[in-house]
Amino acid sequence: MSGSELGLAVSVFLACTVEAVEALTIVLAVGLTRGWRAALWGVAAALGVLAVVSAALGPALTALPISALRVVVGGLLLVFGLQWLRKAILRAAGLKALHDETAAFARERTAAGEAGAVGSGLDGYAFTIAFKGALLEGLEVVFIVVTFGANQHDVGLAAAAAALAVLVVVAAGFAVRAPLARVPENPMKFVVGVMLVSFGMFWGGEGAGAHWPGGDAALLAIIPATLGFALALTAGLRRRARVVAPRAVAS
Repeated sequence: MSGSELGLAVSVFLACTVEAVEALTIVLAVGLTRGWRAALWGVAAALGVLAVVSAALGPALTALPISALRVVVGGLLLVFGLQWLRKAILRAAGLKALHDETAAFARERTAAGEAGAVGSGLDGYAFTIAFKGALLEGLEVVFIVVTFGANQHDVGLAAAAAALAVLVVVAAGFAVRAPLARVPENPMKFVVGVMLVSFGMFWGGEGAGAHWPGGDAALLAIIPATLGFALALTAGLRRRARVVAPRAVAS
């Protein structure tokens, strides 16, 4: 396995793990509170929609010329990755609350319990919430798999990494029947943000005609440089927050 293939597999696996953990929290909450039948039907319906989206998006991207494909994919990964990295930096700096799966699970269970009695038929609330949760998180998984896989002409590897991540999360979640609060989700989001931004710059630059020194080996410099910049920005924001907080209290 080459360096770029390894980077693809690791990035897809980590990103899809994060998305799967968040979807699992929602499905577990409604399934345990209102019953599994409607919740699982909601997940199945979401998977059907995701299959259609994947079937349409994949061929559309791979039909583009390689230079145009890399520009498009690089741009999308930069937009997507910068959003992840921005939130991760703010959380690491203490300027944004950390994502808490236990608290999210409690909120979902409370909302499910207050949604009214469960009827004898298919529970519309459980179906809708499970469908929405699986679909929204699943769309990000599809986006990551298709963009990484299409650009590297290895959708199979990206899909395998995503499937492994989802299977691991689902198996662990249903084994403990509780949200996977111990998964280091916030650090994983930081790492995934760095990877998406790095690959976005690399592929976007290639598509625009840039020639990276060493070819794929340039990623060995781009990824650490992006990580270093993100860590430096986090440290600067954390110091600024420590200075501003006492002044705000004093005023």
